[in-house]
Amino acid sequence: MKAVRIHKHGGPEVLIYEDIPEPKIKANEVLVRVRACALNHLDLFVRAGIPGIQFHLPHIPGSDIAGEIVEVGELCERVKPGWRVLLSPGVSCRQCEQCVSGQDNHCRRYSLLGTGRDGGNTELLAAPEYAAIPIPDDLGFEEAAAMPLVFLTAWHMLMARARLQPGEDVLVLAASSGVGTAAIQIAKMFHCRVIATAGGEAKMAKARELGADHAIDHYQQDISAEVKKITGKRGVDVVVEHVGIATWPKSLESLAPTGRVVTCGATTGYDTRLDLRYLFSKQWSLLGSYMGNMGELHQVLKFLFRKELKPIIDRVYPLSEIRAAHERLENKEQFGKIVVTP
Repeated sequence: MKAVRIHKHGGPEVLIYEDIPEPKIKANEVLVRVRACALNHLDLFVRAGIPGIQFHLPHIPGSDIAGEIVEVGELCERVKPGWRVLLSPGVSCRQCEQCVSGQDNHCRRYSLLGTGRDGGNTELLAAPEYAAIPIPDDLGFEEAAAMPLVFLTAWHMLMARARLQPGEDVLVLAASSGVGTAAIQIAKMFHCRVIATAGGEAKMAKARELGADHAIDHYQQDISAEVKKITGKRGVDVVVEHVGIATWPKSLESLAPTGRVVTCGATTGYDTRLDLRYLFSKQWSLLGSYMGNMGELHQVLKFLFRKELKPIIDRVYPLSEIRAAHERLENKEQFGKIVVTP
């Protein structure tokens, strides 16, 4: 079968489209014929190498996967061959205290498809049975692949960590990202006023089309100054942050008293500063967020399957052109999700 693997870390040139043996499934696994796999910034980090993390090379990236069940292991009872499914990106031991308490993303063995084990940049993939979630017949594989990671992340950020309340003011950084497009929609579903940042008028217009009430050009405008104008100097209740050092100071300056910053990433760098005087005097909350649990994934998928939320697809590439897909994401040319199809 065909797959994309990295044999060493580096730029897009290390992505090798090649023939490899078909995987063999374990008794509790299913074999999935991958029909679509969406990219995330995580794919760029895995390709380049993540300090402190040792990858078993060669490695197949890709965390967001949709396809058809080809075969099931002898211990599988729920999933059947022929099912159309998406896969939960997160995998865990399913046995520890955190897992049996429903907090599988806190499991010490928690990892993602495409990082801790081979992912979906391939024609066939072995995955745990519990990860397979049936999708509606009217949902395309490309749309299904664009759903799990970013909508689970945004849902966990807003609902579990920031405890979003209806009618609050929410600042969403980098509206053109997968997490950004998801967060805008979720916040609007709870009747919040959304201020989104994006680079350039075209992306700002798309953010407004998604539901953002206001858009700020983060290349040309001062984010916190614009936020203060929009909110009458008060600031926002919640900041959805995943950019990192490039926006962190402005994210804090944009907060109202008792506001919350929730962050799930640091794509521009992580070494930030914090003036503790503002933290305690304004009673801010700084919240970290990583993925979400399986229960939350099923929660947000209900809204996606009912089409009350929708994945935003920027462009679809054949798997053989994955280098071009990575370059488009790395150059920040996309609005929404980039998808590859075997």
